[in-house]
This record gives sequence, C-alpha cells and structure tokens, in this order.
Amino acid sequence: MAISVPWPAVVAATLTVFVAGATNGLAGFGFAVVGTMALATAVDPAAAVVFMIVPIFAVNLSLVRDLSPEELRTCSRRFAPLIGAALVGTVLGMVVLDSAPSGPLRIGLGLLTLGFVATAQRFVPFRSLGDGRRGAVVRSRPGMVGVGGVSGVLFGGTNVGVQLIAYLRSFDLSHGLFVGVVALVFLVLNGIRVVVAGAFGLYPSVSVAVASVLAAAPAVAGVAVGKRLRTAADERARRGVVLSLLTVVGVRLVAGGIGVV
Repeated sequence: MAISVPWPAVVAATLTVFVAGATNGLAGFGFAVVGTMALATAVDPAAAVVFMIVPIFAVNLSLVRDLSPEELRTCSRRFAPLIGAALVGTVLGMVVLDSAPSGPLRIGLGLLTLGFVATAQRFVPFRSLGDGRRGAVVRSRPGMVGVGGVSGVLFGGTNVGVQLIAYLRSFDLSHGLFVGVVALVFLVLNGIRVVVAGAFGLYPSVSVAVASVLAAAPAVAGVAVGKRLRTAADERARRGVVLSLLTVVGVRLVAGGIGVV
C-alpha cells in the first residue's frame, strides 16, 4: 500500500486529532470514531485507520491511569478472555484492512459511523439481555471469547469499538470503573496494533508513521481541553453536537465511496 501523504495533510490530520480529543473530553466518547472518520473523508481510509492507532493508544493510556493498582489487577483477570480474543480478532481485522479497496472501505466506515449515531444514545445490544440466562451466557468466559473475537475483527479494520463499549456496559460497573476498563481494553488492543502495523508495513510512509506518533500529544491535550469545557454545556447538548458532527461525516464517507462527492 504505497500512499504518499504530503506534510500539509499531516498537519491538518494532527489538528483533526486535537478536535477529536476535545470532542471525547467534552462528550465522554467518540475519539476514535470522530478522528478516524473525519480523516477518512480527506485521505485514503486505510491510512486514516492506521494513522489513528498511536493517538488512540495515548488517549487510553491517559485514562487507564485512573484505575488503582488493585482495580487494574482485578479487571485484567476478570476480562482476560475478552481481551485475549479481541487481540486475535484485531490482528485478523488488520490483515483484512491491508487488502481492502478504498471505495468499499469508505462506504463501510460511513455506514458504521451512521450506525454508531443511531445507537449512541442507548447502548442497547447487550443491556437488553438483562440478568437472565441469556445474559449470564453472554457474560460468561465463552461469551467473552465470542464477543471479543468478533469485535476485535471490526475494531482492527475500522477503529470502531462501540460494540465492545456496549458489551462492557452490560456489566453494570460504576462510571469511573467502566471508563477505566474501557481504557484498559483499548490500551491493550492498540498496543498490539502499533506492533502489527509496523510489522505489516501498513503505514503509508515514514512521515505518516512519525506524524502519528507526534499526534499523540495533541490527542491527549484535546481530551484535557474537552474535559474543561464539559461544564459549559449540559449532556444533551454535548451529545447532540458530537452526533451531528458524526452524521455529517458518515454521509460524506458514504457519498465519497459511491462517487457522489
């Protein structure tokens, strides 16, 4: 995949990462989706997915520090099957990404973005299982392996992890612990993705790889700025702004994939 990305585009991408970070800090979600999908409207979507790996890693590293050492050990043991299966799925997803044509990938990313918008108000898929027998099966170790494997493939190829977030929400963790566990899962997944992307030669050029590393700083800074702005608007307004932005991006991706724009 030999794609040359000029430095002005890299600078623009870095600014996009900052805005995505601020969006995440403001609304509490959406960094990977906003950043990846916004970039994919302007550059090759596969390059956009790869560019975002290191910034996503950095953002989750900053969030996982909120877990105490005891919480970190407990959560690591409890969700080990989910993380292990997701790691395998993530590598498979990246293999698919390396051979995916630009047009269909752009359409797929757009549809995933619009799907994220449609379900973001309520993470329904796993909560609807309740505490009955089906819910217990899905939350069991075999259930974690199944969910982790399928979700890992999708995340590895698109940076979309809403299905993992929905699954983790079904465990009724406290808000702080939930945020920490989500950060832990995506920290591990993106750690292996950095290695796989380098080993498979998925970065379009050395300059893009370097820019991706440098973009970690504005990503973390954006999250910090967004957190400070969080008190300026209520939750409904914050989510409305983010979902409106994602709707526009999703439509543009689908339109670009079918050659309309």
